[in-house]
Amino acid sequence: MAPYLPSRRQSARTIVLAALLGVLLLAPTTNAQEDAAAAKRGSSTRQSSVSSPAVKGSHHFWDKDNIWLFAGVGAGRAFDYVSTRHFRGRGVNEWLLTNEIVDNKPLFAGIEVAGAATSIGVSYLLHRYSHHKLERWVSIVHIGAAVGGSAWNCTLKPSPSPSAPH
Repeated sequence: MAPYLPSRRQSARTIVLAALLGVLLLAPTTNAQEDAAAAKRGSSTRQSSVSSPAVKGSHHFWDKDNIWLFAGVGAGRAFDYVSTRHFRGRGVNEWLLTNEIVDNKPLFAGIEVAGAATSIGVSYLLHRYSHHKLERWVSIVHIGAAVGGSAWNCTLKPSPSPSAPH
């Protein structure tokens, strides 16, 4: 019996889920370590960040930069939706999701919206635990991946029709 080897789709999903899980698990841990170090010094980082809004890197979550970054994430997801539907219309098979999911327009649109919402949620968690640079980088990386994947989708050649002469 041959050993089980995951497909490319399963491997990509596993990597994405592991990365998200790692970010979610590490964010509170690093902040707790900072709080413990501050407690040893006799001060509290949480109290100082609340009382002093001028803490380096501190900002409101819905500031101008984040609004633009989240708009970019939404635009990237919309571009991904359009480009994926375009190449599916030309007969090219989807490799990350199943063709049935992509061909179901409401379901696929919901997945794209959920991807954008997840990105904003991860950014909020990082903001909440004072990882402001990582908070912004989540959106920047998401925009890059969405636009890069969409650009790749636009370069795909149509699949030959089965009735075409060889």
